[in-house]
Amino acid sequence: MKMKIQPESSNAARASQIAADLRAFFRGLKRRLREQANLGDLTPSQVSVLQRLEQGGPTTVSALARVEGVRPQSMRVTVAALESAGHVEGHPNPSDRRQTIISLTESCRRWIDEGRAARQDWLTRRIASILSPEEQQTLAAAMPLLDCVVGD
Repeated sequence: MKMKIQPESSNAARASQIAADLRAFFRGLKRRLREQANLGDLTPSQVSVLQRLEQGGPTTVSALARVEGVRPQSMRVTVAALESAGHVEGHPNPSDRRQTIISLTESCRRWIDEGRAARQDWLTRRIASILSPEEQQTLAAAMPLLDCVVGD
């Protein structure tokens, strides 16, 4: 005897499948965008530190370690590698000369902007070359739904 699927469980199953599909999609999109970014030999932790500095501004190694959930000693190694690559620089904290404030270098800011532009250009070209105008309109119409799911 076949069981009738209740609407609630059917909705839950559909939502679960959509969630799985979205995760797979965004994992693939992230990978493709990362390929366009020309990150070189940077590790994921180094990329994360650069993103934090870009978004949050200059800060101390201790503060970076706290938000990244690592020990300050580990963060010092990460920051030292970024400093030797020319991506970050340290300056004495004007209010506490014992501390060093870490910030992005101007060349790193330009490199980040160029990478962002390359990713934007790649995605724009992909959308324009693969999707018809009607499909582009459908994709654009889905954006408010995706924003709603994220909650921002």
